[in-house]
Amino acid sequence: MIHSSAFDYINVMDKTLDAAWTRNEVISNNIANVDTPGYKRQDISFEDELRHALGSSRYKSVDAKVAAVKIGRLNPRTYTDYSNFSYRTDRNNVDIDTENVLLASNQLKYNALMAGVNQEFSNLKMVMR
Repeated sequence: MIHSSAFDYINVMDKTLDAAWTRNEVISNNIANVDTPGYKRQDISFEDELRHALGSSRYKSVDAKVAAVKIGRLNPRTYTDYSNFSYRTDRNNVDIDTENVLLASNQLKYNALMAGVNQEFSNLKMVMR
């Protein structure tokens, strides 16, 4: 993490990349346990925390909202999803098709975030010239 207002967007995107990486691991674990009796799928909670950290004030610019984010408090949290729900008689609630779609979606998000971070560094290099 870099402590400068010039890196506010990069720091937020870095935390979002960490969350996407964690989600990738959680989804992979769900896929690996698709045939484990009693296994309950897991997911992470991050986007709602980010939305809350950015605030809902209509009168602040996005730059001001991003600058006000407390990066240390912005962490992905793993939780068990639909713990009382099961698709099958073995009490497992992992649907392989859904997990594969979520994995592909998460990988697209990760790649887009990486492109965003690269663009921010390109912008900083251009300004320094």
